[in-house]
Amino acid sequence: MKESDIYSELSSIRNLMERSTRFISLSGLSGVMAGVYALIGAYLGYRIVYPEASGLLYRDAYVNEPATLWQLVLVAVGVLVLSLATGIWLTVRQARRKNENPWNPVSKRLLLSMAIPLVTGGLLILIFLSRGYYGIVSSSCLIFYGLSLVAGSQFTFSDVKWLGFLEIVLGLLAALLPGYGLIFWVIGFGILHILYGSIMHFKYNQ
Repeated sequence: MKESDIYSELSSIRNLMERSTRFISLSGLSGVMAGVYALIGAYLGYRIVYPEASGLLYRDAYVNEPATLWQLVLVAVGVLVLSLATGIWLTVRQARRKNENPWNPVSKRLLLSMAIPLVTGGLLILIFLSRGYYGIVSSSCLIFYGLSLVAGSQFTFSDVKWLGFLEIVLGLLAALLPGYGLIFWVIGFGILHILYGSIMHFKYNQ
């Protein structure tokens, strides 16, 4: 057997093993679009919290108003729904291009591992909102999202783990500076998603 044939066979075996243990059909473009949606949502949130200001000042009083809070919640839910819908659509399309089943045992384990910290964080954030602890909501979103990415990274690309670590660090910084949560939201859910999605697209989806 030629050396080139051996390398080809080993590569095929490695790809087969990777497909059986990792979900590799994640779309990098879904990360880019999630970042774009987050930036749009952050801008809308900025106009809600700072309707007349031109700078990112600490404005805890505005966020404590029920009407303002519900507007921010609606914006956040809108960003989440759009991101999920786009991510599912692009990932399914990517899987079909690779002749893979997007709903397989590995993708199920991926979703389950990510769902546990996400659901836990979502419930905790609802408790914070009901108690009036608005200043730590942004940091909680980033931290639990980061934990979800780290948990799910064992079933997909390892790059996801590093994005999760960065989200956790940003969440901790946001906890130290609760009045500037919008800035950390822009960096974590907007800029990092666009950078990560672009890297993933050119690294794996070409």
